[in-house]
Amino acid sequence: MKSSEGPVQEASWQWDGEADDAAGAPGDVIGGGGDGPRLSRRGLLVGAGALALGGAAWAVTGAQGGGPAPRPRPTSVAGPTPLWTYRGPEAMTPERLMVPPDRPVSLSRAGLQVLDPADGGPKRLLSFDPPPPKDWPSDLERPAGNVAVQRDYLYTSASRGHLDAHHLTDPAADWSLPLPDDLQGGLQLTAVDAGVLYGCVLGWPRADSTVPSSRLFAVRLEERSLLWSVAVDRQERPVAHEHLGNQLACVRSLGTGPELVVRDSATGRELWTAPGGGDLSWCTAVGRSFLVPDGSGGVRLLGADGKPGWTHSPARGESWRALPPVPDAVRVFVPRDDGVVTCLETVNGRVLWSCKLPFLLDRRSRPLLHEGTLYVPGPAAGGVGAIHAATGVLGWTFRDSGPGRDVWSLASDGERLYAGHDEVLHALPLT
Repeated sequence: MKSSEGPVQEASWQWDGEADDAAGAPGDVIGGGGDGPRLSRRGLLVGAGALALGGAAWAVTGAQGGGPAPRPRPTSVAGPTPLWTYRGPEAMTPERLMVPPDRPVSLSRAGLQVLDPADGGPKRLLSFDPPPPKDWPSDLERPAGNVAVQRDYLYTSASRGHLDAHHLTDPAADWSLPLPDDLQGGLQLTAVDAGVLYGCVLGWPRADSTVPSSRLFAVRLEERSLLWSVAVDRQERPVAHEHLGNQLACVRSLGTGPELVVRDSATGRELWTAPGGGDLSWCTAVGRSFLVPDGSGGVRLLGADGKPGWTHSPARGESWRALPPVPDAVRVFVPRDDGVVTCLETVNGRVLWSCKLPFLLDRRSRPLLHEGTLYVPGPAAGGVGAIHAATGVLGWTFRDSGPGRDVWSLASDGERLYAGHDEVLHALPLT
């Protein structure tokens, strides 16, 4: 394998090879460029009714090698002072990772660059071979779930018939799991929780066939073994969200619209279903209940048996759309595309507070909750807002001077907040 280790010289840098240098940062080679299916950097949330197949295939090959030292480039900021700043050679596409990683990484057309949490130094680069075409990623395409990152591993379904695990810093710790014949081709990875990776194989049923069109599966990551695999007679996929507990939420594609299917996460057995109301672009678990779109721009709660609970929707004269909520033990934080975050009591939906941010949000905005602070990413020019979860008071807003068109992305390892957009990634102290 090709790995990259480089000395850290300054707090901010860019790669060699951006402008006048011919050399780029070498690293492990990941297949999936060329004319293969590609993913969107714009469509963060996959529409449940579409359940699109695709996504670049990833594989690791290559030999050991070294990388060039980075060059410094300052970045002017407002708000908390960054611990370090990394500037890559091109815009990042973090939405392809499906869920925020818990370490600093930069994903772009160049591949996945893993950074040192302490100082932002490049550690290992997993790069495409052949390189993606110039128009990758396309705004016309939706992201697929063939890549998942959690803790120290990148999980991919690139090698036909295998689940591949690439250690983010140690190539010697890579491993591959052979999969049974019924999980061959079109494998998608969509959720990771409590050491279990969930995914699906989406098929296309024929009117004259009784063969199941899809399969769902779960893999124990520590044991490197298949936990279960079940056949389903419709297109169905696990929904990527956190706090799955002992229930796994899936979205099933029907002729009349999407349907929420809740399964036993230990066996794959179907427990109950609920209609999607025409919109199941996201689903968030909170305890044994689930939060889903209500069909009119708001949020509705489904109980443990699928029965509807409370609904929080736009009032008369209001026009906003709820984005995927962020729950904690007793509250749920609902970000809206009009730049407002509302805190509700989980048990009854009562509004506790609302906070108006100095920027709008869109469906790429993925807030992050850490120890009493809700970090909310806005557009590149807007920045990141830190809201006190108990009171709804906006503490600070972080911005930088770099131009950009992307929404900020957030990740955290419990010690630092990693906030980035376009080519830049900052490490900020957690408040």
